[in-house]
Amino acid sequence: MSIESLKDRLPDYAKDLKLNLGSLANDITLSPQQLAGTFVASALAARNDDVTRAIVAEYQSILSPEALDAAKAAAAIMGMNNIYYRFVHMVEGDYAKMPARLRMNVIGRPGVEKLDFELWALAVSAINGCGMCVESHERVVREGGLSAEQVQTAVRIAATVHAVAVTLEGARTLGDAGTN
Repeated sequence: MSIESLKDRLPDYAKDLKLNLGSLANDITLSPQQLAGTFVASALAARNDDVTRAIVAEYQSILSPEALDAAKAAAAIMGMNNIYYRFVHMVEGDYAKMPARLRMNVIGRPGVEKLDFELWALAVSAINGCGMCVESHERVVREGGLSAEQVQTAVRIAATVHAVAVTLEGARTLGDAGTN
């Protein structure tokens, strides 16, 4: 499976997603590692087996084993943190002053450049809808030297990958042509 196979499986009403997926796969705003890791972390966060398999197959040769693990780790740790910090943000009280007491060691030692890992965590946080985490990771990557355009590219990847996952699930449920 590949990105082309995902595009082929999208129904006609999702033509914009096909176009966006194709243009983002060839985007030069991010480094190859940043682009590949953003796609992988976003696919894992989107929780669709076909999308995840296709995107990992597409990008695993671009990522070192350590970078692939770091992209997976970004999706894993943010899956936990996004829930916790979204709760902290939504509820009044002393929760923001309390230590989380959740292990997050991978954030400090992700196995790749910290900036890349933070970018992947940002993309996952955008998918998971945690405003507190989005703000925190966006600030770190901007302070680390990434441009607003690079941040936007990562979030555009996250948005498109998530939309592809949702559309394929919906099309499968509805039996729309082009999906298997």
